[in-house]
Amino acid sequence: MGYYENYGPDAVIASATPRYVSLHPPDWTFDEAELRQAFNNNTKAIIINTPHNPTGKVFNREELTLIAELCQKWDVLAFTDEIYEHILYDGNEHIAMATLPGMEERTVTINGLSKTYSVTGWRVGYILANPELTGAIRKVHDFLTVGAPAPLQRAGVAAMQLPQSYYKELARLYQQKRDSLLQILDKVGIPYFIPKGAYYVLADISGFGYKTDVEFTLYLIKEIGVAVVPGSSFFSQPEAGSKFIRFCFSKKPETLAAAGDRLLKLQSILQGAN
Repeated sequence: MGYYENYGPDAVIASATPRYVSLHPPDWTFDEAELRQAFNNNTKAIIINTPHNPTGKVFNREELTLIAELCQKWDVLAFTDEIYEHILYDGNEHIAMATLPGMEERTVTINGLSKTYSVTGWRVGYILANPELTGAIRKVHDFLTVGAPAPLQRAGVAAMQLPQSYYKELARLYQQKRDSLLQILDKVGIPYFIPKGAYYVLADISGFGYKTDVEFTLYLIKEIGVAVVPGSSFFSQPEAGSKFIRFCFSKKPETLAAAGDRLLKLQSILQGAN
């Protein structure tokens, strides 16, 4: 189905039983009937990630409205991971679930400094929710981590005061990086899904003749010198992701160029497989 790999273990740690709703290529849409069947009287919450890791999908208003209707029908909370909200391409729009009618009080919006301000190592994040929910979240946070370092919090305040032009430039720079990587993959001959947001590209490696994505990933690292993430790590049923790998393009231009030069070695392999 494709999802950020922390969600499943996080749900288990919280004593929840995960139920997965698949996203289907090439547009990574969900089946409405499957989504409806996932809701019942035992459903407590749904996790939504938009823009999406690893596919780069951006959920549209129609999709989010359906989810909102089901949340209200079944009295379900929505946990939304919106950390890539400013990294969007080709005119796509980020819609926050909490802004939809009836969802303000039942949405926990999760975000952070990592992606928007390029400080992934800081691990500083934040949530937006109603006071009843934040009260419980604060208690858990206090006993688990106490708090983020004060200097990093001050830096976050400064970052959030940046002008709108910063966010436009951020999206522009990432679109350049995305397009550079897509050109590389075109040249090498690796099929891919064009991301609408975030900074990853999910690619199809079924044409290279490897049994699993892990085997191919190890080959890329050891023989080609390019690191990727095996697609199976993003699927509840790993075999469903065995023909995918995920590239990340949040790198310096020279790093992407070097990766492109190395990946060109794959051309002869692909030609031989065909």
